[in-house]
Amino acid sequence: MEVLIIGGGIIGLSSAFYLQQAGYTVTVIDRTDMQQGCSYGNAGYICPSHFVPLATPGIVRQGLKWMLNAKSPFYIRPSLSPDMISWGWQFMKSATREHVARAAVPLRDIALLSKRHYEDWTQVPGLDFSYDPQGMLELFNTEENAHHAEETIKEARALGLDARLIDKATLQQMEPDTAINALGAVYFPGDAQLYPNQLMNSLKDWLRSHGVQFRGNEEVTGFITDGNKVKGVKTKSGVYAADHIVVAAGVWSRELARELQLKIPMVGGRGYSVTFENAPYKVRHSVILSEARVAISPMNGNKIRFGGTMEITGLNAPPRMQRVQGILESVKRYFPAYDIPLPSPEDVWYGYRPCSADGLPHIGTLERYPNVTVATGHSMLGISLGAGTGKLVGELVSKAPLSMDISPFKVERFS
Repeated sequence: MEVLIIGGGIIGLSSAFYLQQAGYTVTVIDRTDMQQGCSYGNAGYICPSHFVPLATPGIVRQGLKWMLNAKSPFYIRPSLSPDMISWGWQFMKSATREHVARAAVPLRDIALLSKRHYEDWTQVPGLDFSYDPQGMLELFNTEENAHHAEETIKEARALGLDARLIDKATLQQMEPDTAINALGAVYFPGDAQLYPNQLMNSLKDWLRSHGVQFRGNEEVTGFITDGNKVKGVKTKSGVYAADHIVVAAGVWSRELARELQLKIPMVGGRGYSVTFENAPYKVRHSVILSEARVAISPMNGNKIRFGGTMEITGLNAPPRMQRVQGILESVKRYFPAYDIPLPSPEDVWYGYRPCSADGLPHIGTLERYPNVTVATGHSMLGISLGAGTGKLVGELVSKAPLSMDISPFKVERFS
């Protein structure tokens, strides 16, 4: 049986891994050369601690305030696009306490599932991605966020996750390489870290060596249907036939879904990152600066990555270096000894996360076309949920028992 996966990011490659293991003939097709997407430039977090979806109470009001600041961590570009309006309306409807409470368990479950499978991958010969399970620190430096940290710990513990309040002295002991300007932190010992670039390149090499075919720079433009079955896909250069199709094309999945008469309100949330090798900036854990919404990631022993922002804008909008400046200035507020120069634009990575309207991914087999499986909309959690999502896709295609309840991720929930 031949499976065609549209999308060469972490979701597509993880799906290819488990489908190849299940005995399928697998081809991965992507509109790019599969070298620079969000699966490469992200923070590399594997974070069960992130059980709160993007759509939360107050985020819209906060976003309106931040729109006046070119360096802010969250920005929505005003637009009359019907797709943007649809997404915005559904996003506002989802930004409730009730939705956050409902989302916590499925987000926890898929994150823990994914972490278990990443741990399994560390034992696979040929897969190497600098897996580091020593946990995450979420720093705060305001009394308001200190209170929020206490609430987060209660919520995490209610979900069975380990979360600990760390005072300033203990924080400094855990991160002794430089002075830290913070009141304290929440420590999540159950979180982990990996080096995304290494993971993606290693995974592609492993898949190729096990017979998976790759077709880069091939943009899918449509589907060939016959009744309730999709028999293949059309690209600008030809046709690819398959017995089963997996749509895992990140932010471009929305347009592909439309071709299949499926509505997925989703936008591209642009993020930026800067990576330094052998730099004087050192942290020993994954770090989040909670007020600034900036991520700091030690990677592969000699690298450090600073990343952040959620910029809801058009996919063709030019990058804004003010966002990068805002990230680096935020780092200095917490780490006053770190004078990080603004890099040249060619040394800045940026990419578009596929942000669903309710902050939950879309994972499932289509009702209209039972031989099409969709896996998209992971927002900032693509790497974190990648291995688990791939496992679920493998189970869906092979009709095996599912590792968890995926009904909250129902693909047609907005149709």
